Amino acid sequence: MADRLRIALAQLNPKVGALEANLALAKSALADAVAAKADILMLSELFLTGYFPEDLFFKPRVLEDALAAAADLVHATRGTTVSLLLPTIWRDGHQLYNAVLLAEDGRVVARRYKRELPNDDVFYEKRYFVSGPLPEPMTIKGTIIGVPICEDVWHRPVSEYLVDRGAELLLCPNGSPYWKNKQHIRMDLVRARVAEDKVPMLYLNQVGGQDELVFDGASFGIEPGNRLVFQGKSFESDFIVSDWERGAHGWRCTRGDVVPLASIEEAPWQAMLRGLRDYVRKNGFSKVVLGLSGGIDSAIVAAIAADALGPENVHCLMLPYRYTSEESLRDAKDCATRLGVRYDIVPIGQPVDEALRELQPVFGDKPADVTEENIQSRMRGLVLMAVSNKTGAMLLTTGNKSEMAVGYATIYGDMNGGFNPIKDLFKMEVYKLADWRNSHIPDGTLCPHGDVIPQAIIAKAPSAELRPNQTDQDSLPPYPILDEVLHGLVEDELSVAEIVARGNGRFDRALVRRVERLLYLAEYKRKQAAPGTKLTKKAFGIGRKYPITNGYRDESEVVVAAPAPAKQGVE
Repeated sequence: MADRLRIALAQLNPKVGALEANLALAKSALADAVAAKADILMLSELFLTGYFPEDLFFKPRVLEDALAAAADLVHATRGTTVSLLLPTIWRDGHQLYNAVLLAEDGRVVARRYKRELPNDDVFYEKRYFVSGPLPEPMTIKGTIIGVPICEDVWHRPVSEYLVDRGAELLLCPNGSPYWKNKQHIRMDLVRARVAEDKVPMLYLNQVGGQDELVFDGASFGIEPGNRLVFQGKSFESDFIVSDWERGAHGWRCTRGDVVPLASIEEAPWQAMLRGLRDYVRKNGFSKVVLGLSGGIDSAIVAAIAADALGPENVHCLMLPYRYTSEESLRDAKDCATRLGVRYDIVPIGQPVDEALRELQPVFGDKPADVTEENIQSRMRGLVLMAVSNKTGAMLLTTGNKSEMAVGYATIYGDMNGGFNPIKDLFKMEVYKLADWRNSHIPDGTLCPHGDVIPQAIIAKAPSAELRPNQTDQDSLPPYPILDEVLHGLVEDELSVAEIVARGNGRFDRALVRRVERLLYLAEYKRKQAAPGTKLTKKAFGIGRKYPITNGYRDESEVVVAAPAPAKQGVE
């Protein structure tokens, strides 16, 4: 029985469905484990197919190819001394399982199934998989090891059962996506499991962007006594090796590196950077284009794009009309210069005016309204799509969550685009992150410049500049108020009355009802919006699924608590 183990965790960035590429990544990790003289190598959840393939699992050929890739990787362990923990699909008759295989010297020597299948938020594994029985531990290198798979550790009975059956270590492969504070939530959960079960847990997470999800890595190990013994990089691939020794009090880590987590302030930026970089590259693009209006939203998207892809791969266009201010022209150019991106000006005055002239017989004597404003926005969208088509650059759209919530965006206009990095970022959070980026150079950036967003952009009143002297607050509540109401409606699912009460007199029922109405009316726009990085549990589309046709309206009344009765008698 060995009293020492070297355990390697491959925190890698697979691509969903890219079986050959993911297999090559896994074989490279196996070679690294051999070179590191590791006893055990673990890959992340459903590594070969990537997490999560959704209805690809309904395609029989995908299942056949995935099982063949798993067999190939198992065979690759032949002639090595590495015990490979390979999370993969497994088929038993007509039943499909989320499984983990133990491969040694070219053979599968053990197989376990995921017990707890998540079926909420962004997860719907019960659509594809059958739940396995409570998993038995495995014996690896003479050590009894439990392998709970991802969701299994969120439920006490699985790890408790493994430890009761003799597990001395718990190794947990995961596909756990990022959202705000998720890294700390995970670690608190694992700390609780380790405190309950009195055995160490090694937690491996995937890294990388997959459509709207971002997996943040940050794998870690916790041992009894609430000791963090290793931690991997946040939002980056990593190969994490730790040494373990069995003593009088069980297994303890003797060597492990702790990489600090991305801070709470930096994590959203890193998530947007990683989400955009992987969405662009994994879908076969290398460059992006966007409209740079001189406003805060497009400026921060340009900065994220430059950080993610490099300034040389970002093309910004200013598309002025008669209402575009000199300040906006100046600020947009200043921002592009600071970032080092390509910047062009393409005026839209002539095509907009020509469209209005051609439409005049149809419009007749109807007064000008939002229709004319939307023509400007849609002309900009047309020009940007033309540049995207001609150059092969992906068009980015730049609407923040506050605007997307209340429909303050033009469908087929400024909503045009293939991806929106700030789709899940409220307006006031946009300002906060702009200030953060100006005073920090993020890890992993390809644009190593600070102070990239001009202060004039941050300070100015936000405006779509679609009519003279327009500001957003002409038709919307002030953004601090709007964001607070939206947090209540979207993030917390509160009633109108509860939001009014929470506001302590800063806004009334009519305002909240108006915002709620706008929120529901804009659902059809959001259904047609570009995907974007998920930063919260209630991201539109992937985290919050509401019907377009929806007759419900909240009629709750504000209830004022009765004052406490006066005390009787003499104190």
